[in-house]
Amino acid sequence: MFDLLQSWLSSFLYDWLAILITLVIQAVAVVLPLMLAVAYLTLAERKVIGFMQVRMGPNRVGYLGMLQPIADALKLMLKEIVLPSQANLYLFIIAPVLAIAPAIAAWAVIPFNEDGMVVSNINAGVLYVLAISSIGVYGIIISGWASNSKYAFLGAMRASAQKISYEIAMGFALVTVLMVAGSMNLTEIVEGQRGGLVNWYWIPLLPMFFVYFISGLAETNRAPFDVAEGESEIVAGFHVEYSGMAFAVFFLAEYAMMILISFMTAIMFLGGWLSPFEGIPVLETAFAWVNGFVWLALKVAFLLFLFLWFRATFPRYRYDQIMRLGWKVLIPLTIVWVFVVMLMKYTNFGPWFN
Repeated sequence: MFDLLQSWLSSFLYDWLAILITLVIQAVAVVLPLMLAVAYLTLAERKVIGFMQVRMGPNRVGYLGMLQPIADALKLMLKEIVLPSQANLYLFIIAPVLAIAPAIAAWAVIPFNEDGMVVSNINAGVLYVLAISSIGVYGIIISGWASNSKYAFLGAMRASAQKISYEIAMGFALVTVLMVAGSMNLTEIVEGQRGGLVNWYWIPLLPMFFVYFISGLAETNRAPFDVAEGESEIVAGFHVEYSGMAFAVFFLAEYAMMILISFMTAIMFLGGWLSPFEGIPVLETAFAWVNGFVWLALKVAFLLFLFLWFRATFPRYRYDQIMRLGWKVLIPLTIVWVFVVMLMKYTNFGPWFN
């Protein structure tokens, strides 16, 4: 789709100008819907948790509280950004940018349907997402150090150690998907799951599906792994000295990563934009009108609901329990499953390896 746009612009403009305009359109087409989704994910979180705690949630600003995210954004934009006198101001200001930039840049290779709705359909898409998303930890480390606050520094150390630990488990979980699919291209990984629900990779890789999603919770510092920024216990963690939009940018990065991990989970394990009713004659015909993007959006919405459900359900882990789970349970499990998948692939076990 974007290639067609670039070729059309090239016929009227210089090639370099056409490429520049296409890149700007691509960035806007990805970033604006993402920021809108992040804004209303915060509303969905407050509504879902309110329902689970038998209360209303936001219901004053707009119809049923639908304008609450807009009001929150305006409030944060109008609040003063306080710069601590002892902070390293340059790094203090750059840290939120380093946190959110990877969460946005990773979307460049995420495909949304089978019709080429992707900014860049590169063959090393999985490697790109892993490399870019891992850079976000630098924003956390720098924010804690530049604040010149003991609370912020301790929170940054805890958060960075947690993220680095669970990245290993996430990486090994994705390695098993690559072994089954035989490709690092995200579109090809989805196409390799054609054939209906039973052909999706969550069946042979069920433990890896759980490992990847649990690691995603820890990567985004979400409950029950939010001990690094547990405001009721350790004064909000690494961003304790931030205010206004600088404070909001960290949360934008967190929610953008939640959506990214949900998309990656749906693409790698749940068939992406493929219908679950492929191969079932009556149901496949009945749901043939549903667009692939709708199927992908429904799967992502379900996974995001799990993020919110877990926050309302599980108590916060102690930090030593978090690290023990990552290093002594998830990482050994993923290493073992790499060898299990190798054996399944060698013996052509099931339809996923034919």
